[in-house]
Amino acid sequence: MTLVLRTTTRTTEPAPALPVLPTGTDPLLQLQAETRPADGPGAIRCVGHSRELALGGIPVMCSACRARRDWLLINHGRNVWVRCRCGNQWLEPEISRADFDALVGGPLGTTYPSIEAGLAALGFDGVFAGMYME
Repeated sequence: MTLVLRTTTRTTEPAPALPVLPTGTDPLLQLQAETRPADGPGAIRCVGHSRELALGGIPVMCSACRARRDWLLINHGRNVWVRCRCGNQWLEPEISRADFDALVGGPLGTTYPSIEAGLAALGFDGVFAGMYME
């Protein structure tokens, strides 16, 4: 999975490659590897934030569509991105990994085959641009 940044020039470390099992290995080990929850250094986690978001007392606003609420926060490694329903996304250095972990209610969640599939399923792929979801 690749996370594409849209409005930042900052670079991040590449995610380590996940181990690939040879095709001749035990089918139970392959099944275990395929059904393992998405965690670890290569995992991309998302959480919705429907309310307004204020960083340092300043409300966050989308630079593309001027939206003020209904965000998707995306965590990969120590970085957190904010994504709007219009598809605009930016790295937000004011939100730390600890802040993101505090917003996540628990380890349960839905696993998607790719980041694009997850964004489409959650409605943050640009289709709902200009709409607030309650």
